[in-house]
Amino acid sequence: MRLLVVEDDLLLGESLTDAVTAEGYSVDWLQDGQLVVSAMQSGSYDLVVLDQRLPGKSGLEILRQARAENIDLPVLMLTAADAVSDRVSGLDAGADDYLTKPFDFDELMARVRSLLRRNSSKQPTLKAGELTMDPAVHQVFFKGEPVLDLTAKELAILEMLLRNKGRFVTKSRLLESSSNWQEEVESNTIEVYISRLRKRFGNKFIQTMRGVGYRIE
Repeated sequence: MRLLVVEDDLLLGESLTDAVTAEGYSVDWLQDGQLVVSAMQSGSYDLVVLDQRLPGKSGLEILRQARAENIDLPVLMLTAADAVSDRVSGLDAGADDYLTKPFDFDELMARVRSLLRRNSSKQPTLKAGELTMDPAVHQVFFKGEPVLDLTAKELAILEMLLRNKGRFVTKSRLLESSSNWQEEVESNTIEVYISRLRKRFGNKFIQTMRGVGYRIE
């Protein structure tokens, strides 16, 4: 699962990114409203955490444009205003949920999980052989037993491969799905995580075609 955080406050933006990453999600962070709609259109994200007051373009303007263009990503809106009218405006613009600053990060993540679960009803559980995955809540089962020792990056790579089961996924696409924009990664990062997944689920679980990519058959 990949989230987009849109917040112009540097301290809060960093804290949000850290909190989301700690819960096992990939996350990208934008500080200006101008690029948000195009990012939402990219198909790279499962949920947006959107501040209502942004430079360039407000959260309300972003929401109205996104919904007008039939972008149905779940949106959790953040606001410093506690007035009922502000919450009503956000919900009317297309927000799926609302959280007023200051907020508790545990509550934020609970609302994120709730929205992802609600949206996951549109997406069936991912399956391959004896492995099943519910990406909304990061639940993986193998041979009927829960798998609890996967890292956030391993989960992200596994999800991308499962979503493209039977098709080869390039190394660059796997790297994009498992890394944040701000993160520096080494050239052999994907190979390392693929090796770990093979050790966990079997050497033949993930196939390699040199120069093309990886796939789960």
